[in-house]
Amino acid sequence: MVSEIRIYFEGSPRLREGFNKLIRPGIERVSHNSVRFSLIAGGSTEETIKDFKKAASSHTNASIIMLIDSDRAYDSGLLMNIKSQIGANVQDEQIHFMVQVMESWFLADRDALKKYYGREFQESRLPQNSDVERIPKSDVLTGLENATRNTSKGKYHKTRHAPQLLSNLNVDKVCSAAPSCKRLFDSLQQLLSRT
Repeated sequence: MVSEIRIYFEGSPRLREGFNKLIRPGIERVSHNSVRFSLIAGGSTEETIKDFKKAASSHTNASIIMLIDSDRAYDSGLLMNIKSQIGANVQDEQIHFMVQVMESWFLADRDALKKYYGREFQESRLPQNSDVERIPKSDVLTGLENATRNTSKGKYHKTRHAPQLLSNLNVDKVCSAAPSCKRLFDSLQQLLSRT
């Protein structure tokens, strides 16, 4: 029985509230029991892997999940590489990726971007590929900076803007456009169905 879910995510602690508002409603919608839910910021990829590895061996009564940027298109070698770095007996369902970066999820819900940045937002400057997980990291970030440069909030800034953007994302839109995001939510639902 799952009594606690701990998600170790790559990024600043400032992103915690945004991830909480994105993920928690899905957990509460599925779980009929009270499950403790924690989001732990890991900073860099390396630090997040280190924290996850430590937690996987010390928090034996919790379900431990890691969420990191892939920094490239997803392939099976990516998962194998991360598992070899962890070196512990970890299940595939515990390792999740934001493909190719967290900001790819923003491109999946352009309405959230428009609402947040307002009428000065230039959507045409975003990458036009609807397969958001195939857009290279550099193109995602450059597109966001160019689309937001002339807005009253200023050019996209991860720690200033991303928490609110994460909070405003439509999970169904993101899961539909980003299979890796859907995989995360499917894994959480499977965990919760065991409660």
